[in-house]
Amino acid sequence: MTIEGRRYHAGDLPGRLLREAREMLEEGGLKKLNLRALAARAGFTPASMYHHYENKRALLAELAALGFGELRRSLENADREAADGARLRAWAIGYFEYAQTEPAMFALMFDPDIAEAPVVAEARDAALSRLHHVVEEVAEALGRDGAPIDKITLAVWAAAHGAAGLSAARPGQPQLIEDVITGLGALFPANRG
Repeated sequence: MTIEGRRYHAGDLPGRLLREAREMLEEGGLKKLNLRALAARAGFTPASMYHHYENKRALLAELAALGFGELRRSLENADREAADGARLRAWAIGYFEYAQTEPAMFALMFDPDIAEAPVVAEARDAALSRLHHVVEEVAEALGRDGAPIDKITLAVWAAAHGAAGLSAARPGQPQLIEDVITGLGALFPANRG
């Protein structure tokens, strides 16, 4: 099994803790995930966990960073598979779909107590950097020299994140991201990409 490109063997405590923590997160959310229960589930003593993670926040930050790595790879795949003229749309849909398929991980990635940990901020910035690159290429292809790339990047991220958040609050609305994209397209018809 690999996590973030590294291979773990059965005796690797940090990898095992991350896998078990993720399963616990998916089963019961953050409130059910505590270090004693995690240690018991993983078959380790609670004290042994502190050799690898200073506290629960450090473990969760590492898990959130893992989520951002998965999200970034998902978005890169969406970009590669995008039809001509639909790269930003593919990115937004890929973001939305990750949030739909990994709701517990997605919630952790943006949890205010975890989001500003350096490892999480670095992983989030890597995902955002990928979108920034796509926006630059789309603007260049459209001949939009001087386009406010940073602001467009933020707008696309905010729209996709907002749709994901709305959908989490009102499940069963997979068309929500399409509605957001259509709305933005109607508002800014000349900015297709």
